[in-house]
Amino acid sequence: MEAIEHPSPLVAIINNVIAGLGLHVVVPDHMVFVGLITLFILFIGLAVRSQLSVDNPGKLQIILEDTVSFLVGVLEDNMGPKGRKYLPLLGTLFVFILIGNLMGQIPGLGSPTSNINVPFACALTLWLYYHYQGVKAHGPLSYLKHFAVMPGVPIVMAPMIFVIEIISHLSRVLSLTLRLFGNIFGEHLVVLILASIVPFIAPLPIQFLGLIVGPLQAFIFLILGAIYLTAATHVDDHGDDFSPEHAASH
Repeated sequence: MEAIEHPSPLVAIINNVIAGLGLHVVVPDHMVFVGLITLFILFIGLAVRSQLSVDNPGKLQIILEDTVSFLVGVLEDNMGPKGRKYLPLLGTLFVFILIGNLMGQIPGLGSPTSNINVPFACALTLWLYYHYQGVKAHGPLSYLKHFAVMPGVPIVMAPMIFVIEIISHLSRVLSLTLRLFGNIFGEHLVVLILASIVPFIAPLPIQFLGLIVGPLQAFIFLILGAIYLTAATHVDDHGDDFSPEHAASH
């Protein structure tokens, strides 16, 4: 794999600047791209903040408002009215993963999500967050009880059910990580292989497919996050919680 990779000029420049400062640190590609995404989102946020207008919104503000409306709609369709309050984390993960997936289509850049450490960090963040919200909604003991006691299951099976549920929840980190990493890394690997055989022309169909796979994987991550949060925070006696009737209406 290393033999057919094309180093990013941006990464080389940043590492040369760091070396020129006398620091013996080599920043890996994926960390440079993560930092670039962070700066990009920060820049967009500051640019919109300085030009916010209710009566005469700019094009960028309209685009961001439509994006937020889309995300809120997806969360409320999957979680009910409470979905909106989870927008900050789930929305941020969606935007970060979306940009990260598509960065690889830009010459000279790469997708940080094609490095397994980045998908793992996103998956672990979501995993910790939905468990935190579950404990916050039910209390520590009641939340743990959900892992062992299930409707219709004999209480004597609680210890076995508890172990199975713990394994199931731990495997979610692995499945979220490998799904995102495998799709993005696989697409870039095929492009690199084809480019080494027939440059410019052969990789184009796969790169076009990447424009579909990137947003799709970000959307899947968002939906799975909503599902996990719904299961973790669902309270039967709260009328505003997500219900099967609400799901049927959508």
